[in-house]
Amino acid sequence: MKNLRIALSLAAVLAFAAAGVALADGPAIGAAAPSFQLTTVDGKTFSLADAEKANKAVVLMFIATKCPYSNGYNDRMRQMAADYSAKGILFVGINSNKTEPEDEVKAHAAKNKWNFTLAKDPDNKVADLYGANKTPEIYVVGPNGKLLYHGRIDENYEEPSKVTSPDLKNALDQILAGQPVAKTETKAFGCSIKRA
Repeated sequence: MKNLRIALSLAAVLAFAAAGVALADGPAIGAAAPSFQLTTVDGKTFSLADAEKANKAVVLMFIATKCPYSNGYNDRMRQMAADYSAKGILFVGINSNKTEPEDEVKAHAAKNKWNFTLAKDPDNKVADLYGANKTPEIYVVGPNGKLLYHGRIDENYEEPSKVTSPDLKNALDQILAGQPVAKTETKAFGCSIKRA
């Protein structure tokens, strides 16, 4: 009987540990995207739940001010946000780096003429909810609150003219066409999110 109790206790601990690992990995494609609220750098409240209802999709971009990979996409992020906002898709930049204060994030956005919603993620809470580890790292949420795409913007941060796999653009175009996203996951690459 004692051995049975030990075995059951061990099974419970392993189940909780497995659940913790799954949570750390973030939501799976097709699962509900974790809801959150953040204050934007211009002092407004951003609610994912409200944004989902008001848009055809919401693009969450975990980005940085100092990361060369993230900065390699500054112009593309600005252009895509402008192009797709006219089609009902909202782009949201999230800075989760503890090493990059809000004033720096705001100045970086102004310098790069970013035209999308931008917020700091205090204590990395949103990055932790999504399991985001890189900058840039992209999550696309549909109007039903489900995660439709996770990964990179494309495969070439250095030379936009040489991109052969515009993964985010392809996913957004398929969503707008009412089609399932053909390539739902790609490998995000870049700098690590600085959590301490």
